[in-house]
Order: sequence, then C-alpha cells, then structure tokens
Amino acid sequence: MRFMPFLFVLGLLATPAVGEDRPNVVVIMLDDMGFSDPGCFGGEIDTPNIDRLAENGLRFTRFYNAARCCPTRAALLTGLYPHQVNMGRNGRSLGRSGVTLAEALGRAGYQTAMSGKWHLSVMDPLRPRSRQLKWLNHRGFSGRPFAPLDTYPVNRGFDRHYGTIWGVVNYFDPYSLVDGTEPVREVPDDYYVTDALSRRAAEYVGDMAERDAPFFLYVAHFAPHWPLHAPEETIAKYEGRYSAGWHELRQSRYRRQVEMGLIDAGTHPLPALMGRGKHWDELSRERQKLEARRMAVHAAMVDRADRGIGTVIESLREAGELDNTVIFVLSDNGASPERYVRPGLDRPSRTREGEKIRYEPGTFMPGPETTWGYFGSYWANAVNTPFRYWKKESFEGGNHTPLVVHWPAGLKTEPGATTDQRGHVIDLMPTCLELAGAEYPERFNGHRIKSFEGRSLLPILRDESRDGHNALYFEHVGGKAVMEDGWKAVQPSGGKRWRLYHLAEDRTETNDLAGKRPKKLRQLLQSWAGWADRVGAPYDESSLGLDQ
Repeated sequence: MRFMPFLFVLGLLATPAVGEDRPNVVVIMLDDMGFSDPGCFGGEIDTPNIDRLAENGLRFTRFYNAARCCPTRAALLTGLYPHQVNMGRNGRSLGRSGVTLAEALGRAGYQTAMSGKWHLSVMDPLRPRSRQLKWLNHRGFSGRPFAPLDTYPVNRGFDRHYGTIWGVVNYFDPYSLVDGTEPVREVPDDYYVTDALSRRAAEYVGDMAERDAPFFLYVAHFAPHWPLHAPEETIAKYEGRYSAGWHELRQSRYRRQVEMGLIDAGTHPLPALMGRGKHWDELSRERQKLEARRMAVHAAMVDRADRGIGTVIESLREAGELDNTVIFVLSDNGASPERYVRPGLDRPSRTREGEKIRYEPGTFMPGPETTWGYFGSYWANAVNTPFRYWKKESFEGGNHTPLVVHWPAGLKTEPGATTDQRGHVIDLMPTCLELAGAEYPERFNGHRIKSFEGRSLLPILRDESRDGHNALYFEHVGGKAVMEDGWKAVQPSGGKRWRLYHLAEDRTETNDLAGKRPKKLRQLLQSWAGWADRVGAPYDESSLGLDQ
C-alpha cells in the first residue's frame, strides 16, 4: 500500500510559476567515507569520476554533517537539525515535523527517485534473538514489513525507491532490500549492492529524462561502511598499497593536501595519529598484512562506489541532462572505528546458503561474504586526514565531510576551485528549494512543519560571499560541539571535559585553549545550551558548568 497525502495534490496545484530550465538535482552520499579518501581531497584511492566532477566543479573544505548515519540523513533531507525530526539517535523513524527534499520538490513538480540506504525507519528486531538472526540470514522471512510502511521512502515523497530500509547490510545479499514497498527476496549470484544501486540510479535517470519535468535523485550508498565487503578483483588493485601502515598513509595524504592547495599547513597542523591498540611498528608481519588488507578492502569499496558514480554521470550525459544537473557528492560522517565481534540486531550470523559468517577479530582476511570485518581506529583516523577523531564524535574528524558540487550550466566559480565558506547538510533544503523555485510548506499532510534551519548555498555556487550561519551546533550520543565567531567548543562522547579551539587559526583542533579562555568557553556553552533547549537535544546541565 502506498500512502498519498491529499495535501500533496493541493501543494502541487499551488506550485509557484517557474521557468522550464529548472535544473535536475542529484545528491550522492557515501557512507563512512573519510575526508581524504577521494583523490581530489588528497587520497590515493582511484576515484576518477569524483575527481573529474571536482576538476570541473567546486570543492567545499569546510562542510559539516551530523557525525553519524541517521542524524545526517535526517538533517540533509529536511534542512532541520536531527533532534527536530526525531532523529537525534539511530534506529528511529523520521518525524513528521519536517518535510523531505522529495516531498518539497515533488510539490514543485519534480520527479523524485531514490536508490540506496534509507535508515530513517524504526529498527524493531524480532524476539527472541534466534528469530531475528533467521530473518537476517534470509531463512525466516515473517511476511511483516521491515518497518512501518508509512515510514518508507515512497511514503516520504519519493516516487520510486530501490534499496534497503535498515542501515547495515551484507553487500552480496542485503537484508531489508525493497523495491518500493515490496521486499526483494532473491538477488543474483553475482550481486554486489554498490553496483546494483548505481545501475538502478542510472535507470531512473534514463526514465525520468524522457519526461518534461525536472527530477531529484538521491543515491545513498552503503560504501565504504562496514562490513569490509568487496569483489576480489577490485581488492587486488590495492594489495600491497598499504603495507607501510597507517602513519605513512596519514603523512602522504597530508603532503598531497598541502601540495594541491586544499589546506594550509599553517592553519591545519597535522595532529598525532589517534587510535587504540599497538602502533604499526609493534605489530607482527602477519598482523601488518592483515591490517593492510583491511585498508585495501576499504579502498576497493570506495573505488567501486566511484565506478557507480561514473555510471550515473554517463546516464546523465546520454540523456542530455548533465549540463543542467546539479550534482552533490559527499559523505555522511567521518570514517568509522567501530568493531562488533558477534552477530545480532542488523548483523547476520550465516549466509543465505547457511555458511557461517566469521566475526573473530584477527583470524581472517576480510572481503568475502563469509567475513564481517572492520578496519579500526588507526585507519579511520588516517583516512580522515588532516583531522582528529572519527565517526560519532563532534570533532572535525567526525562531522567534517568532503563535498563536491558540479553544475556546468550554473556554477560560476572557476573549474576546480575550492571554497572555505562554511556549510552544513541542512543547507541542501534551502538550496534545492531556490533551484526549483519551490515554496516551503507551513503544513504538510496534516502536520505543522518547522521552519528549516539551513541557508542556501547558491551565493557560493555563484562565486559570491553569502550570509552564512552565525553558529552551527552538534550533539550525538553525548558528543557535543558549537562553532561560533571562529571558535569551537567540543566535548567528546562520554561526558568528558569540554575543549576550546580557535578554528580561525587551528582548523585541526590541536591547541586546546579552554584553560586560557574560560569566558569564551562559557559564552559558547551558553549558546549551545540555548540551542539544545530549542531543538530538544539532551544534556546534563552539570556537564556545562554554567551554574558555577
């Protein structure tokens, strides 16, 4: 069943008059990709398609996300902070106090389609755990939806969706795969989800381009989110490339970033590599081979996603739509240090054929379907060069994203330019509304809609300075941050002490000034608390120290 709100029809009738040259919009989001993974951001991974978009487009060097999968997706699609739409934490359903980009652009006459990971519906596992594992293993399909149907993408504004409802998958045989609202119960033997999502996105482009209306396409890749799964022929390209270890990778990427003018060494000093466990030179030769393999699989996953981006670009070119399409390519958060050592919740225990999936750390080479591997904190920090920390944290390594914008017909910056004007994923909503000549509704489908928090990026795309955010705020599982007036106060998850950095001089958060500038820190914490009260972000007042 598909739920079509009657206000959608009324909104469409009220669409403002706009020209026929409104651009198409394509948003391509990778999952847990490090800031420096693409070649155009300093990486050695083969990403020719992202790099070509950058060569003829614009790179943002100060663009932010919400530090984790669900919150970033919610913020990107609604233009609101995740807490305002019930998504301050993973595993919930996107609230109705905001409209999605698909709902807003659909009202303006756009065709809408999505290929990929949704992860904005409540995760409600079966009980007992054995039933859930059978379901994950494709051996106990219960017939029930993967989540409430009214939370699916096709009931949040997308005309079509192929992908998963939940957020973690076996890349060779994904769980919660749907086409619209129908479960996809079988996949071909040679299936690889990254390729499948790209092919479907290209098919959507070809179909939508045959119609008169412009279109909005959202491609939400899983790659390179764990588990470390990739076709062996792609992994082979990177065998041996990372044998020098994570310290050398960080240094080499940093050198390239400085040489290409992406960052300034004066304002971006390279912090010491962060990680848990032994340093590279303390590992045995066999363990070094295993760790190098982990990074090779990560690289292969990014490589394969880039090939898929090339497939989508080619479909736009063949349809004659490339010039008049605004393409955004970004990541949902920094690379992930996560490691889970047993199946459960969204992690299967066996393949569909019954083969056991191995989770034991350090006992297998990752890549195939029968393994469930991760690449850990050292590699995560290395691929987030030049920043500190990683996914989930509100330090720059967690909430800083590479962003490439490509738009031949409308981009006024020099090809290959960079901008350090600050932006956030909440800015995509007002940007797309302005591109489409669309109005933002006060009510939708019987719900009062909160005013969006973002600011349009179009002045930047026109090579102008914009009236940007006075402040940006972050909170996720206890990690907190506020950026204001060139300063940033940040607290790690776990309720540890606040740090203070002068980002105008120290973009990589190397010099903590909390002890030297207590008044500035207090001012920022008061600002953060006001925001948290307004959007509903949780916090313990004692952790702010404002009562002292």
